[in-house]
Amino acid sequence: MIDLAAPADVVRLRAAHEAIHRRIQAACLRSGRDPAGIELVAVSKTVPPEVLRAAVAAGLALLGENRVQEALEKVGAVPGARWHMIGHLQANKAARALELFDEVESLDSLRLAQRLNHLIETRLAHRRPVRCAPGPLPVYLQVNVDDDPAKGGFGVAEIARELPEMAALPHLELRGLMTVGRLSEAPELSRLTFVRLRELSARLRAVEPRLGAGLSMGMTDDFEIAVEEGSTLLRIGRAIFGDRPST
Repeated sequence: MIDLAAPADVVRLRAAHEAIHRRIQAACLRSGRDPAGIELVAVSKTVPPEVLRAAVAAGLALLGENRVQEALEKVGAVPGARWHMIGHLQANKAARALELFDEVESLDSLRLAQRLNHLIETRLAHRRPVRCAPGPLPVYLQVNVDDDPAKGGFGVAEIARELPEMAALPHLELRGLMTVGRLSEAPELSRLTFVRLRELSARLRAVEPRLGAGLSMGMTDDFEIAVEEGSTLLRIGRAIFGDRPST
């Protein structure tokens, strides 16, 4: 039996959600955007299922996990949630990921795209579970627009070269691009990263219309800047759940 969400946690998380929403609205006002065009992923890494049930009750029903193994322990214990994979997806975990996640925001290689497409095709043929069925799997392509050796993702030239082949895979829906802002004590430094991703998206879509216009960018320290630069999907953890132990 699944325990109910603790009322105190629901109140706390609802207040955090409302505070973030106010900041998003202010950033949209500054940049002439509609807040309705922005979705919030609550990054649930290390957060226990009982707190996540409270998050869902507080209106934070879209959750993001970095690791397949951790998601495996949570998905069945948090009814009513949708799940995004936001961390690096290892090829040997791809099959299990298809059972757990509604979307993958961190697709970072042509090889992984081909593997996911093949796995979905095979599973559908054998009537095995795929969470995204009956439609294709929504994915974002992670791009290292800063050419930062500490970050994962496609290089700019690499994604331009390999995008047509990925766009042709029938069981994947390319929703857009994803990136990680600069890790710095000065969030404003992330602005150039976000501008680069937005401009890259426009260039790529001009030649490959099968790529969607979504932009997954912005986290706790820089999400307002990301909103100002066109983000449609924010990945926020600490501003919702508080500081957590590093893993």
